[in-house]
Formats: sequence, C-alpha cells, structure tokens
Amino acid sequence: MPNIKSAKKRVRVIETKTAQNRALKSNLKTVIKKAEAAIANAAEDREAVVKLAVKKIDQASAKGLLHKNNAARKKSSLANKLNASV
Repeated sequence: MPNIKSAKKRVRVIETKTAQNRALKSNLKTVIKKAEAAIANAAEDREAVVKLAVKKIDQASAKGLLHKNNAARKKSSLANKLNASV
C-alpha cells in the first residue's frame, strides 16, 4: 500500500478507471454477441444490430479499450458474417 498522498490518489483513480473499462468492455462483448446471434437467426433487424455493434466497436477503439487493428478485425468479421447471411 502506498504511503505518499499522490500515490494513494493514483490507486483510487486506477480502481475507478478499471471499473469503467471493465463495464464498457463487458457491454461491448454483449453487443457483439447480440449482433452475431441476430445474424445467425436471420432476424429482421440484423443490419441495425450490426450497425450498433460497429458503432460500439469504434467507440471502444477511440477510448483505447481496443487496438485499432483489433477493432477493424471485429468489424470486418461482423460485416462478412452479415453479407454471407443475406
């Protein structure tokens, strides 16, 4: 445990940011799974769900939760699955 005041604050800040990142990443995974399920079940709104997933992926990439190549790979994968289902 740190003794210096600024180090104690850094610990608190990091805990807060870790919780936020964990929540955002969990939400991202949920959205991606919903998009893949919509594609697999040939749902009527699958294009809208995929569009939302792509938006969430872009947001996560902008916040630094995902590397830009990882985000591009996830978006490409969703697009390929969507195009194959149509």
